[in-house]
Amino acid sequence: MNQGQSIGGIHSKLLIGFWIQLIVFVLPLFSLKLHAQAESEAFGSGSYVSGDEVLLGRISAMGSDTLSNVMAVWSFQFSELHPGVTVEVEGKGSSTAPPGLIEGTADIGVMSRRMTAAELLQFSEKYGRKPLAIPVALDAVVLYVNAANPIKGMSLAEVDGVFSETRLLGGESKNTWGDLGLTGLWALRPISVYGRNSASGTYAFFKGRTLAAGNFRKSVQQIPGSSALVQAVGRDPYAIGYSGIGYKTSGVRAIPIYGENRVLFEPNFENCMNGQYPLARPIYIYVVDSELGAISPKIEAFVRYILSEQAQEFLAIEGFYPMPRSLAISMVSRLEQG
Repeated sequence: MNQGQSIGGIHSKLLIGFWIQLIVFVLPLFSLKLHAQAESEAFGSGSYVSGDEVLLGRISAMGSDTLSNVMAVWSFQFSELHPGVTVEVEGKGSSTAPPGLIEGTADIGVMSRRMTAAELLQFSEKYGRKPLAIPVALDAVVLYVNAANPIKGMSLAEVDGVFSETRLLGGESKNTWGDLGLTGLWALRPISVYGRNSASGTYAFFKGRTLAAGNFRKSVQQIPGSSALVQAVGRDPYAIGYSGIGYKTSGVRAIPIYGENRVLFEPNFENCMNGQYPLARPIYIYVVDSELGAISPKIEAFVRYILSEQAQEFLAIEGFYPMPRSLAISMVSRLEQG
């Protein structure tokens, strides 16, 4: 298989896959892109209005570590608006969300990937239907290197060569920074490779997108948290690792990825929306609805708050990418319709 053809074909599949993930329940692709471009400065579904209804009880949110800090703040803000509701957040990885929903220990499952076919089957066997999936944020999984590292960017084949032992993208094994084109004192320095643990949705997403579902090298140092991984890369001059865009710090650099014809694509909002950055993804909230399609008032109110302008603006402050207004409004409408 020709490597250029392989990478080009995979990039095309990634672009298609991203848009399918993002709009499968929402809008036609053409319409969404037009709305997103026209409303690049308008995020969230509009201002959240708490209304006169008194909400009471506890909400348990379980799953992805990627949004755990943001979820904690959203929970606090929502409880200020609804003092009768307590929201508890646990971020131990996306793989903990489906069992929590199925066993009834979680009201909301936060996932940085879509549920797998096996997870959906288990859910359907319990409830007789699929869960309601609501995208609530946009994210870019980013390759982080130490701030002192001068590398300009990497191709997907090079990423595969660093992280994978199977190298299904057809590239060569990359073991030193010289293998990635660095010269001088960097050339002979071995690459220290960091990754997330297998409970992480980011781990599963990265494995599927950059390793073509191949195997990670056994030498990859698994880190259980997004922030901890970025901090580890910041301490190690010769390190590389991957995490969400919201965890960027002054100690690391988020490096762009080469597309076709060696064009570099930064992990910015525009490139994530137009599909040029290949590691863009939605982050989802999964909820259990009733047989009639409705969800409990307090959970519906909390999800509506998350999609609101106030909550999405805070998401942007934290370094993540908020939902374009047209998409957020469509999600609220879908939520209300059940």
